[in-house]
Amino acid sequence: MSKEVITGAEALMRSLEHNGVKTIFGYPGGSIMPVFDALYDHKDSLNHILVRHEQGAAHAAEGYARVSGDVGVCLVTSGPGATNTITGVADAMIDSTPIVVIAGQVGTAFLGSDAFQEVDLVGITQPISKWSYQIRRAEDVAWAVARAFYIAKSGRPGPVVLDFAKNAQVETTEYEPLSVDFIRSYVPVPDTDPQSLQDAAALINASSKPLVLVGQGVELGNAQVELRTFIEKADLPCGCTLLGLSALPSDHPLNKGMLGMHGNLGPNVKTNESDVIIAVGMRFDDRVTGNLSTYAKQAKVIHLDIDPAEINKNVKADVAVLGDCKQTLKQLTELVVPKDHKEWVDSFGEYEKTENEQVIEKEIHPANGPLRMGEVVRAVSEATHHQAILVTDVGQNQMMSARYFKYSRNRSIVTSGGLGTMGFGLPAAIGATFGRPDRTVCVFMGDGGLQMSIHELGTIMEQESPVKIILLNNNFLGNVRQWQAMFFHHRYSFTPMMNPDYVKIASAYHIPGESVFRREDLKKAIERMLATDGPYLLEVGVIEEGNVLPMTPPGGSVNEMLLDC
Repeated sequence: MSKEVITGAEALMRSLEHNGVKTIFGYPGGSIMPVFDALYDHKDSLNHILVRHEQGAAHAAEGYARVSGDVGVCLVTSGPGATNTITGVADAMIDSTPIVVIAGQVGTAFLGSDAFQEVDLVGITQPISKWSYQIRRAEDVAWAVARAFYIAKSGRPGPVVLDFAKNAQVETTEYEPLSVDFIRSYVPVPDTDPQSLQDAAALINASSKPLVLVGQGVELGNAQVELRTFIEKADLPCGCTLLGLSALPSDHPLNKGMLGMHGNLGPNVKTNESDVIIAVGMRFDDRVTGNLSTYAKQAKVIHLDIDPAEINKNVKADVAVLGDCKQTLKQLTELVVPKDHKEWVDSFGEYEKTENEQVIEKEIHPANGPLRMGEVVRAVSEATHHQAILVTDVGQNQMMSARYFKYSRNRSIVTSGGLGTMGFGLPAAIGATFGRPDRTVCVFMGDGGLQMSIHELGTIMEQESPVKIILLNNNFLGNVRQWQAMFFHHRYSFTPMMNPDYVKIASAYHIPGESVFRREDLKKAIERMLATDGPYLLEVGVIEEGNVLPMTPPGGSVNEMLLDC
């Protein structure tokens, strides 16, 4: 029986469907036009979301992937369309987010001739993607798409880029769907050495001051239950990285808060008191470790990770446990003995009390003065019963919302961690509403970050995407201003912001909204926002020169956090 003969563009559509794709974020153009023409006949099965900028397509795909656990997909044209996605590709790479970027390319006859809107996309993206491949023949489409999805979602997830030459889109080929579950020389999940588990368990069983560092790998590996079983059996207190915050409920008694430069005092200080550190699915980022020369020198380090490249990259591991943490945590739990570390766990309390008195209460329950970011974040979290998905932009809004939002469900924080991409928040929130339409999505943004992607209000308008936008407006590029205040003698070089009327702009996009500047008006405004079907913009005027505290100063040690400045 002969196979059906179809165009390369049609083969792409069927290959996407075969891989379970339901949603695509994209923007059409000349070199991808045959694909968009084929998409016209697949509108019932493939929901294409027209963004307003290709960078928005990549970030929306990231947001979709982060909350759903599926691969996010974006579809763009060649040249500037493709290069506009580069920031999203880099962002997805460093934050281990599975997306597939499909970009048009000039025909193979024109490659290397500086043809109109030609760019070497494979050359550009190879260093910042898991795999980058140019499709030059229609017969290679099904093969390339199958590999792309397998690579993107297997092992340590990440972005894949397919550069789709125009001639391959219009040429015909015999088609049959393909699936891939093996690629020679690609080992997504390394074998676990049984001895490493024995060695790790021995260190944990002998420890009197253990500390678990919970990373996003727990979320990516769907190992949340295994984590809880592990820490509860051995009575292990935890600190969570920024991207790992929702892997463990905020109110879990062994969850001692956020690690990092603006994290909680206890887990940071206690890092340099612990005798055994168990790092699970985290990469010892510099914002977590501070000064590496003084980081946890007293501790034995156990590092559980799926990516061998992370072992000994920043912090030397005494025991490296390679493998999928969903499996290695389960195996390790069988080997550790039940313990009671009450004295050690309770010792975090003095730091919690200090931070609460000197920082937290002043931020969420200020006696007077302007509204503060922390109190707005906490009020929104409480109004959603801590059930919402938190999306953030980058800056003070990011750190404040990560600190003061509470998490009760998995995959509940979407933020740009490793790359720190301003403008990420709004399109990522759009993607999140499609990835989890059953959940409330709240995005906290600063006035600077919103203006970097404000055009995506058009996408929200067209899709009626129910994004709840909370704009924390301090009329500054707040994070840079804080550093200028602390380390550059208050020389505010180009950080004050002249802002437009955001509520009027939202109104022009048929998005309801309001501005709040008084504390007594905040609660009712939040209630109106959450009661509104569809999108809403809540602009909150907050203190202009507020600071995110605690803070580990640049080059400082994790036990040298500042509580005031």
